[in-house]
Amino acid sequence: MSTLIFIAVIVALILVHELGHFVVAKLSGMRVDEFGLGYPPRALTIATVGETAYTLNWLPFGGFVKIYGEDALSPDAAKDARAFSSKPRILQALVLVAGIAMNLLFAYALITGALIMGTPRSLDESELASARSMELMVANVLPGTPAARAGLVAGDSIMSAKDAKGEWLPSTALGTSVPLPKSFSAFIAASGGKDVFLTIKNKGGEQVITAIPAEGLIDNEPFRHALGIEVATVGVLPLSFGAAIVEGAHLTWSATKMTALGLGHFFYGILTLSADLSQVAGPIGIAGAVGSASSQGFGDLLSIMAIISINLALINLIPIPALDGGRLLFVIIESIIRRPIKASIAGSINMVGFAFLVLLMLVVTAHDIFKIVG
Repeated sequence: MSTLIFIAVIVALILVHELGHFVVAKLSGMRVDEFGLGYPPRALTIATVGETAYTLNWLPFGGFVKIYGEDALSPDAAKDARAFSSKPRILQALVLVAGIAMNLLFAYALITGALIMGTPRSLDESELASARSMELMVANVLPGTPAARAGLVAGDSIMSAKDAKGEWLPSTALGTSVPLPKSFSAFIAASGGKDVFLTIKNKGGEQVITAIPAEGLIDNEPFRHALGIEVATVGVLPLSFGAAIVEGAHLTWSATKMTALGLGHFFYGILTLSADLSQVAGPIGIAGAVGSASSQGFGDLLSIMAIISINLALINLIPIPALDGGRLLFVIIESIIRRPIKASIAGSINMVGFAFLVLLMLVVTAHDIFKIVG
């Protein structure tokens, strides 16, 4: 089932991206010969509507819109007013960036939808009465602290706590009613440095761990006992449509900036031979993330789709031949030199760029497999 969901997600993201190219090309008066899912060789022609063939192709790495005259290989393209190469370069650039823009807009719509439906997030006390599925979650663990030695990690949910006297933390602080971080901190401080027993839940299920609170972990309260963790009440709280529109724009912008920084560091690492592949997921890793998100609810699935859509948009903006960014670079260069780049040169550069992308995809896929096997 998760495989089918992953395929549906990827198809949706590719369709949105290519639809941007397709619509702007049509509106610009360009002739679109093919709208394809996957890369050639062609597996199946789904339909031919007017002058455009809609196809499925064997290499499942993406999709494409074939616009007449885009590759400048046709000798008649320069004479055809509907050819890509015959249109003003501003229109060519708009067609190329349209797919990127569509992915970003789609991500915004997905994030807004997720906020309206409700996704897990940190809550303050004023939001607790309206939230559901609340948990007390570990947000951060300081290294070398009692919490770290006990095995607590960020993302663990604290289901219950018990002190050395056998007294449970009040249900108003933990459990399904109103889990408050300050109540948990007060409970730990009152332990007097004696053992506390925490029932935690994570991907491995539930388990009970023992931790010994210590002094000296809080700078302004050196004699207060603590574990060295930051906890937060996490729950699902749907937003109104208006609030979701505003918050969705903020989150989309933040996610786009963070993704751009991450991609910048990664490609800089490739150039300097210091890239950290542990931070990169290929198709197998993405499939796992999509499956995990879908099992937690539709809101989580929309959120992971939005992140993938933002990544797809920004990756396509990178000026690598065979990507939209590379083709956009060609258009900019042609605008400066005021003549087309030779078709043979453009074709050779695109071939090298495509080979690089396939190689990179194979490398990250192999790394995904090694992580699973390891």
